[in-house]
Amino acid sequence: MGSHYPVLLQEAVDALNIQENGVYVDCTLGRAGHSSLILSKLKSGHLYCFDLDEEALKEGERKLREVGDRFTLIHANFGSLKETLAELGVGEVDGILADLGVSSPQFDEAERGFSYKEDAPLDMRMDQSQSFSAATLVNTYSEKELCRVFYEYGEDPSSRKVARNIVEARKAKPIETTSELVEIIKRSKSEKELRKKGHPAKQIFQAIRIEVNGEEDALKALLRDGPSLLKKKGRLAIITFMSLDDRLVKHAFQRLSIAEVSRHEISLPGEEEMPYRILTPKPILPSEKELLENHRSASAKLRALEKK
Repeated sequence: MGSHYPVLLQEAVDALNIQENGVYVDCTLGRAGHSSLILSKLKSGHLYCFDLDEEALKEGERKLREVGDRFTLIHANFGSLKETLAELGVGEVDGILADLGVSSPQFDEAERGFSYKEDAPLDMRMDQSQSFSAATLVNTYSEKELCRVFYEYGEDPSSRKVARNIVEARKAKPIETTSELVEIIKRSKSEKELRKKGHPAKQIFQAIRIEVNGEEDALKALLRDGPSLLKKKGRLAIITFMSLDDRLVKHAFQRLSIAEVSRHEISLPGEEEMPYRILTPKPILPSEKELLENHRSASAKLRALEKK
């Protein structure tokens, strides 16, 4: 099992301003890096941890037990945050954290099929109990659907050609491995694109992973429901790794905290008061030290919001 380096660890937990008697939610337990630090600061409070990956829940529980016992593990997508907490009798919380990166062990375990650098079955399921996998998507989505996924979630300029070539290739036989898919992606790209920095399959693999695990829908649900769960002075902190996610978070936070007043209208002082305030006018980025220790944190951005 690969190790996992919790990205922006101190910065994210600081952004939550942990109260020792508070109730907190880690939407993405992973290998419990952030959760362990949150838990260490609680005396009479409680921590709820969500994750789709059963392996992460087992490993996370082992690590959290070393710190304390004031936590509850939840095997669910954080898109169901509001409903799941309500079932547990939790109506409001002091802080919510979401780290939208894929944990290192998922990438490092070749058989999970997340990596374009290793030959493995096309899988990419965070929740191994679900039937819908990367292989299902690649072999059953129409050319139009494939193109939409690749363009929306991967922002890949070759989306249309990759989709067309996948549909053509699977006529002969199902596409079953990461290597087969990588070869199709490479064939779909121009020499100029292949010479660009970074792996040519990165964006397509990212797009498939997002679709298979419902990541974008979960983030939209969190941005819709998370702020309303916060107590007064409660905080929501989100770490993103893609411009697509960062834009969603930035715009959602702006809608909640900045009043839209027409320049033709005269507003009275306090009339445009909004219920939330942005704590990070500019996103917090990893330090030089962190970048040296963990190159995977390079694209990370932390944004935080507070309920007034």
